[in-house]
Amino acid sequence: MRKQQGGVAEKKRSRKASAAVHNGPRDHNSDAPPRKKAAKKDVFQVFAEKVRDNKQLESRWAVLQETRVEYFRGKEFVSFLKNHPEVKEILGPQKDLETEDIANTLLSKNLLVRCDRVVKTIRPGKKKLSTWPAHLEIFPDQVFSDSDAFFAWAFVRRHPLWQTLLSFFWPVLTLAICLFPVYPHQCKLLILYSCAGVLFLILSLLLIRATIFGALYIILGKRVWFFPNILAEEATLRELFRFWPKKDEEERPKWTTRLFYAILSMLVILLLRHHAPDEAARARYQKRVSNIIDDVLEWSPRLALSGMMEKQPTVLNVTETNTNLTDGSQPSGEPSSGEEPGTSSEHQGDENPENIEGITGHETPTTTDA
Repeated sequence: MRKQQGGVAEKKRSRKASAAVHNGPRDHNSDAPPRKKAAKKDVFQVFAEKVRDNKQLESRWAVLQETRVEYFRGKEFVSFLKNHPEVKEILGPQKDLETEDIANTLLSKNLLVRCDRVVKTIRPGKKKLSTWPAHLEIFPDQVFSDSDAFFAWAFVRRHPLWQTLLSFFWPVLTLAICLFPVYPHQCKLLILYSCAGVLFLILSLLLIRATIFGALYIILGKRVWFFPNILAEEATLRELFRFWPKKDEEERPKWTTRLFYAILSMLVILLLRHHAPDEAARARYQKRVSNIIDDVLEWSPRLALSGMMEKQPTVLNVTETNTNLTDGSQPSGEPSSGEEPGTSSEHQGDENPENIEGITGHETPTTTDA
């Protein structure tokens, strides 16, 4: 056994020696793990992010295969790089590339996707296709072009800090709305008047906007919508509050059409004026609405709890009831055990016939035997 153990130990020593000779002398600094080089970000990725964040490149939002994407036109991209050559400095040694080569590189790196409009026919009443279509589809040939070509950004944009904070703010706002009934009275008034003011502002804006459109349409035959994107489903916050109207690309309406809408508007106004409520009806509506608002404002958990306590039925004390029964006393309003229900009141009525006569006001007739 000892000889076998000694042979095994000699084999291990020989293996270690051979490994040391094979590997050679090591440096003391070689024990430290090698440092990983920081991955350098692609210059075209940085260029794409810089261009997308620049507000000078006009872009819109559309739906591409059930996904909202931000896109721009090819000719807008060409004019943007022509007017802002300093943006190319990000590309470093490749800053001298042509605009077409830069766009093709972005397409090959899947930073851009060439798209085409879904609706390719002119709609009735319009002279040309929409400049910024709302629905897109992927174009088969992924090559840059500046003639009626659209390009959508294919990378996820980094969200700014205010959007991150806003995502945490929405649950807090939802919880605050649910806790509105328990707010103090002054807070309820402040929230009520603020919401009513915002609602009144929105309705007034829509009414004035529609009135201006109707007047200009009937008188001049022009379609002018101030705040043209106020009711748009797919629009950014900046586009939503755009004031100036868009250029009217549709044909001018005929005078018969304008006359028809003028007569229809007059009839609607006369009908509303004829069926307008009078002062009494307005007073009733105002009182009813004010009562509803007062009920909402004056509600509090204390009133709710007090109302629930009042509605609870009174419970008799079982111990006191059993004590009264053992003493021989009876609860008030209950007949004795020997009497049938209703007999006590009948006897009282028989014993006091004068009370009955006094109540009825008639004397009881007496019968005499013949």
